[in-house]
Amino acid sequence: MGPEDVLASTAPPDAVPAPEVPADPAALSGVAPRSAETWLRIVQVHDRITHRVDSALHREHDLSLTGFEALRRIAEAPGERATMGEVAEALGLSRAGVTSTVGRLVGQGLVVRERRPGDRRLLHARLTDAGRDRVRAAAATHDELVAHLLTLLGNDAAVVTDALARVSAATRIRR
Repeated sequence: MGPEDVLASTAPPDAVPAPEVPADPAALSGVAPRSAETWLRIVQVHDRITHRVDSALHREHDLSLTGFEALRRIAEAPGERATMGEVAEALGLSRAGVTSTVGRLVGQGLVVRERRPGDRRLLHARLTDAGRDRVRAAAATHDELVAHLLTLLGNDAAVVTDALARVSAATRIRR
């Protein structure tokens, strides 16, 4: 199933097709959008992409988007092991939210919780062989679908990415 199939299968049956976006940016109304309009578009895009990717991951890999992101962060960590705090920081979740997510991953046999012998205070999540296999398979689905959806940015991708990175850095919570 390709990204186009996932897009078609996740749209509600009564969905109204999105209007065509003009190829020429000058054809768009309002050269400088109001902040409320920009905010609305950011929220809409986040919500819609998140919903489509979450649906695809559930359907094809029995994983939520949050579970996938947690697995991916653990897989990318040194030794495929991360503390709950590291996963929480990477995902922008509370420790309670990460504990719940990791609990579901433990229940599926995708990670194990463990403490390091030298430091019994910190609880780590470590990827299992099954978790490694699942995150690899799910990453292909996730990355193909996200890449497909973001092609809609066209030549503006670099500008949008840079702008969002600046806003993200400026609003990052310092702990």
